[in-house]
Amino acid sequence: MTSTPTTPVGKTDKDDHPVESSPALALRWRPALAAPPPQAPEAEPVRWWPLAVALIGALGLTAFVWSEHGAPSATLLLLGLGLGFTLFHSRFGFTSAWRRFLAVGNGAGLRAHAVLLGTTATLFALVIGTGTGLFGNEPGPSAGPIGIALFAGAFLFGVGMQLGGACASGTLFAVGSGQSAILITLFGFIVGSVVYSAAWPLVADLPSVPPVLLSDHVGWGGSWAITIAALVALVVITRAVQNRRVPPPVGAPPSAQGWARLLRGSWPLIVGALLLSALGAAVLLVSGGPWGITSAFNLWGAKGLQLLGLHPQTWAFWSQPGQAEQLAGPVLRDKNSLTNIGIILGAAAAAAAAGTWKVHTGLSRNLVAAGLVGGVLMGIGARLAGGCNIGAYLAGISSGSLHGWLWAVFALAGTWAGLRARTLFGLGVPKPSDGVC
Repeated sequence: MTSTPTTPVGKTDKDDHPVESSPALALRWRPALAAPPPQAPEAEPVRWWPLAVALIGALGLTAFVWSEHGAPSATLLLLGLGLGFTLFHSRFGFTSAWRRFLAVGNGAGLRAHAVLLGTTATLFALVIGTGTGLFGNEPGPSAGPIGIALFAGAFLFGVGMQLGGACASGTLFAVGSGQSAILITLFGFIVGSVVYSAAWPLVADLPSVPPVLLSDHVGWGGSWAITIAALVALVVITRAVQNRRVPPPVGAPPSAQGWARLLRGSWPLIVGALLLSALGAAVLLVSGGPWGITSAFNLWGAKGLQLLGLHPQTWAFWSQPGQAEQLAGPVLRDKNSLTNIGIILGAAAAAAAAGTWKVHTGLSRNLVAAGLVGGVLMGIGARLAGGCNIGAYLAGISSGSLHGWLWAVFALAGTWAGLRARTLFGLGVPKPSDGVC
């Protein structure tokens, strides 16, 4: 598709005829769309029973965690609730953002990522650079080794996202909002994580080089400046691509109006990015480490095997000191498990308040197969790469770690491959004219 020239208001020639500017200039600062964005339909009535169950569950679980494991654990659960509420209302996606950019050229999602990454990088520089932590924690950055495991893991994760229909954070808030199909993806995620931990001796020594943190070379101020400059370049590139391809607008989800929109409406992506940044920085302050997701899936899988009478604690992976301690402890004391559970409950409350919470039935075989395979690929990929779209991409880039940027490059390549792999499962592949993809 090509853009049509636009006529700037107030500019005329000597005969008082409108002067047309070139599409490149007219669209430079306002990314092009083939049509105006649609109006959001009115939100459906509140679904009171799911809302009551979500709120009572959240309050009861928070009280229990506070009583059994203390204020830090309860605070992490509350932060998870906020993350889930924000993820749902802003529909903040990683899978859809990359798919829309590659398939139709819509870069709005990636520009929202730039805001999220830039704001989080700013907060991380302030928190980690000054050594500020709560509950006696000393905050530290997220940095991973660079090598075959990172590249392969990120690529597999990108493929899995497009087959499973969601990323790590998207899987959690979709499950909370009642999307039963994503339960298959979550199950596959856990299975893939278990497969990785069982096969860990085979991949533990893949070639790699040590982590590269910008702050080790240019300080936190220099690390922040380089990160922001790279994100500005990302914004410019996505604007240029969108102006050239002129994609259709994305459909607007149902929303209440006025003040009711705070609890029952869809929020702008930028608002979601800013709130997620603040909540993610709060996780860093409370726990000493960045927000993460997928290590908890590995723990849940191992705990499930133990309930079935199996002994994953004897595996080489779970025999390592840190992993052994994690497996021996309760799930509700695990940092990522607490925020994950909070995300599910927070999204459930948000979806019920918005009137969209409902259980979908009648899943097709191809959708189940794609969700399962996609989840397994993401589970294996996240563990190989040492993180997912949150633990590696968001936390890595915001920490000034080179592995975060490389994760993004290989995950984007996996996204491209995953879009083509969808045809193997009979799933649709977005066309340039598709607004919802």
